[in-house]
Amino acid sequence: MTLSELDLDTIASKGITPERLQQQLDRLATGFPYLELSGSATVGHGIIALSAEEQCQAIDRWQQYLADGGEACKFVPASGAASRMFKSLFSFLDGADDVPAPGSDVAAVIDNITRFAFFPALDDITRTVYNKSVEQLVEDHRFKDIIAAIITEKGLNYGNLPKGMLQFHSYPEDGCSRTPVEEQIAEGTATAVRPGGTLHLHFTVSPAHRALFEAKLAEAIPAAEARAGVKIEASLSEQKSSTDTVAANPDGTPFRQDDGTLLFRPGGHGALIENLNDIESAVVFIKNIDNVVPDHLRESTIRYKQVLGGYLIRVHDQIADYIGRLDRGEYDMETVRDMIAFLHNVLNVRDPKMKHLEDADLVLYIRHKLDRPLRVCGMVRNEGEPGGGPFLAVGADGSSAPQILESHQIDQTNKEYARMLSEATHFNPVDLVCYLRKPDGSRYNLPDYVDHATGFISHKSAHGRELLALELPGLWNGAMSDWNTVFVEVPGSTFNPVKTVNDLLRPSHQPAE
Repeated sequence: MTLSELDLDTIASKGITPERLQQQLDRLATGFPYLELSGSATVGHGIIALSAEEQCQAIDRWQQYLADGGEACKFVPASGAASRMFKSLFSFLDGADDVPAPGSDVAAVIDNITRFAFFPALDDITRTVYNKSVEQLVEDHRFKDIIAAIITEKGLNYGNLPKGMLQFHSYPEDGCSRTPVEEQIAEGTATAVRPGGTLHLHFTVSPAHRALFEAKLAEAIPAAEARAGVKIEASLSEQKSSTDTVAANPDGTPFRQDDGTLLFRPGGHGALIENLNDIESAVVFIKNIDNVVPDHLRESTIRYKQVLGGYLIRVHDQIADYIGRLDRGEYDMETVRDMIAFLHNVLNVRDPKMKHLEDADLVLYIRHKLDRPLRVCGMVRNEGEPGGGPFLAVGADGSSAPQILESHQIDQTNKEYARMLSEATHFNPVDLVCYLRKPDGSRYNLPDYVDHATGFISHKSAHGRELLALELPGLWNGAMSDWNTVFVEVPGSTFNPVKTVNDLLRPSHQPAE
């Protein structure tokens, strides 16, 4: 495409090159290819189910890693707005009916209104705005006023806030409530701090909500430090403008706004690989902001965070040992066979080319495959939750390896792939722990390990016109495609997301009885 001076100035201000812009437009025109699969990952076939003894060994290794001064950081994507949590409430508020339909999500909210952690704040709001308590409004059948007080600016404004700022859990014994930000802090103090050390937290936030997070952290950190007896350092970042993607018209031509300028959109959570790349810590835990539980239910989460962390360190120990032997020339063919078995049985990397390589080329190949960023991903049994899952996929070089895939990346018209999808047993809860340093202590440049052919194109609109939006390879999908990946089974008790407001009524988000 021919770029005007204004176009060149626009992309330069974002840190996007003309070549990158053209690549995005080409991708919008051609779409993304489906991935080639070799199977769905199941226990014993790509997913490891650790025995009780192996779990204890992993926990011991994690605690030793921290005791030895090991670095750890919690990385929490938290830029998502809570608006989708309240979709049914917005529909009711905008609809013609003044009374929620029996059995509806809105009716459940009204019927259980006192069970939400935000009820005291809501009651204060209604007394101020309507001069009536929530319960009085219920008696008067003023249901829309209650809903408006939850989601609109004249009330709590929850429909316009990020999830991290909502009151999720109540603590009656302390007379307080906690937001997901505060629960992530509490979880981190129990899992990612060396004795007498500091908890390092990093939240990715939207520019519009940065001030809210800064204020919440300033309030929450002193209380959490006093409660846990540790020091807490929290940092924030935003998606970089250089990761924005250009929008296109349905015919693939650049979408221009009314003033003639190109329209750019955030590149999705895959853009956060750049933010993750800026983290200094060797070990980084990644977990979504809304997957939290109150204190009395956190034991399982703490245990399996340590299991995943310790298993990561054990795998990294072996990788570092093998790379060291290769670099020093301290190996024989029996050691090489051990390395191949490790690639096959632990990292689940297989490549038919390996058996045809000469010894020197085989050693170089093994070293190349070992020397990559490492992640251990918790996987839960699939009980109907939407989202991606663990598969064994074939990469561009012909080797197969574990990958977290979304359904749109799989050609479901392929009967064999459709069968693999239907027989999948596990689900990705976004519970990752990563090792981001090379054995020599230097840092991997994470963008070098992204598969740029694994993004997503969605249909959106702007200025009353349809457009094609380009999402970058997902953070735990294509953005980590060329990492070493290990899937470990974890119990469903570690996965407690809040996708709708009614999820807060589940036992996993209610106070102890």
